[in-house]
Amino acid sequence: MAYTTIDDPSVYFQTALYTGNVTARTITNDGNSNLQPDWVWVKSRSLGTGHRIFDTSRGAGKLLFSDSNTDEQTDANSITGTASDGFTLGNDSAGFDVNTNSATYVAWQWKCNGGTATATASESGDNPAHSVQANTDAGFSIVTYTGTGADTSTVPHGLGATPKMIIFKRRDGTPNWMVHHANLTSATKRVNLNTSNAEGDASNFLDDTAPTSSVFTLGFSAAVNADGGTFVAYCFAEKQGYSSFGKYTGNGLTDGPFVHTGFSPAWVMVKRTDAGNNWHMHDNKRVTSNPNNKTLYANLNNADASEDLDMLSNGFKLRESGGGYNADTGTYIYMAFAESPFVSSEGVPTTAV
Repeated sequence: MAYTTIDDPSVYFQTALYTGNVTARTITNDGNSNLQPDWVWVKSRSLGTGHRIFDTSRGAGKLLFSDSNTDEQTDANSITGTASDGFTLGNDSAGFDVNTNSATYVAWQWKCNGGTATATASESGDNPAHSVQANTDAGFSIVTYTGTGADTSTVPHGLGATPKMIIFKRRDGTPNWMVHHANLTSATKRVNLNTSNAEGDASNFLDDTAPTSSVFTLGFSAAVNADGGTFVAYCFAEKQGYSSFGKYTGNGLTDGPFVHTGFSPAWVMVKRTDAGNNWHMHDNKRVTSNPNNKTLYANLNNADASEDLDMLSNGFKLRESGGGYNADTGTYIYMAFAESPFVSSEGVPTTAV
């Protein structure tokens, strides 16, 4: 049996809960390791307001919104940066809702490379100018680039392994978020992070070309490669015992499918692909026992909703019979990150939930 090389997933991913107070401050993680995040995703749990996404490649105060096709917005009093074990907030004076008084929040945080990126200065042929911040241990990179408008433009992702999932957003325009997942029907398909749509054809998205261990290839779609447009891509390779990207088929029962990830999940996001439904997001901080019955939707601004799944020592199990997770014969993709590996680097099993 091969074991994980990441015994402590909290080095690379953590969830924090906090309550807003309209005062500039630091949100500190309570995990067992210091995590200075490079990707921070904040959502109010109590208010019907949108998701706020920050990363250290784009820089302080720059926000994107997973539930909207809105272009990048800047607010110096929102998510203002990162700290040695968390991130910093401003007083939220512009009302971007990351620190509203008495509102409750969840913040999901991923470590990349401390904001340090390798950049090319200019376009080369049809290949865009780009900047790559990568962490090959965690299988995560943040790529910013300028579009060329040309088919077969290639962009390095820095992972040294083939990405299982890439999330794209145009920063200076309003096309939908575009998501590649290795378990969609083919490289011509995509789903949109900001909508509930089923997978759809998009031959001009990745130029009908699956990513390789070194690059992803762009078509001429304005959503990912408009000439002169600015873009960000969040790229994920699978790491045993830490991250899992896969698919399952629903059975329509409350005793739903078990999905093996090889670890006890800290965070799971599920999307139906053969029909329209929301992106469902669970974590192990809003609910600390099973059933894990608090969900948020990446494509909606809803407050916490109630839908059930179980987070187990080596995967998760669906406990809903509805279409969002578990329609009979429905097809679903997921991404998940670990709380603890099922088997450590020394072959020691973890304790089941």
